[in-house]
Amino acid sequence: MSEHKLLYRKMTLEELVVLSQKEDYKALEELIKKIQSEVYATLSYLLKSIDNLSDLTQEVLLKVAKNISALKNPKCFKGWLNQIITNTYYDEIRKKKKTPETISIDYNCEPMNFALKIEIPDKKNKPIEKCITAECERLIKSAIRELPEAFRIAIILREFQGLSYEEIAQTTNSSVGTVKSRISRARIRLQEALKNYI
Repeated sequence: MSEHKLLYRKMTLEELVVLSQKEDYKALEELIKKIQSEVYATLSYLLKSIDNLSDLTQEVLLKVAKNISALKNPKCFKGWLNQIITNTYYDEIRKKKKTPETISIDYNCEPMNFALKIEIPDKKNKPIEKCITAECERLIKSAIRELPEAFRIAIILREFQGLSYEEIAQTTNSSVGTVKSRISRARIRLQEALKNYI
């Protein structure tokens, strides 16, 4: 591996964004490489069917590459990326002419301390441990896909993308209170759905 390539690999997302905006195509290539698995994973939780998961991932990455120069603040890359992912998801829903699920927010829930964690398989694991981890991930993914759309988006952006309540509110055009309510209710539903397994 050339020293030049290694240099790009060690850069932060923000550094890669800045260089990409200056038409450094090697930096853009590295940026795309760094985010592609995250984009794929996020969409895999959002979509109920994975038929066109790869196509949508490519679509998001293409939008990032085409519009990177339009991003005003490189520090906001993560939120900007999640806006693209969310908009691409909504575009896909509209294409299928499905009406988004409506959610009543008049039900009050006390927040619960339920953190959603996905175990990444350790290559040193024994085969039985790998199976258990894979099964656990499948169950969580399935439970998330069963959530109403607004809950699903909010919990994914919070738990998997690490966005703040304010960033999620901006991404989903909602108030911070609505976002907190959706996340709280999503956690309760997931806890209920997974209580026999986790």
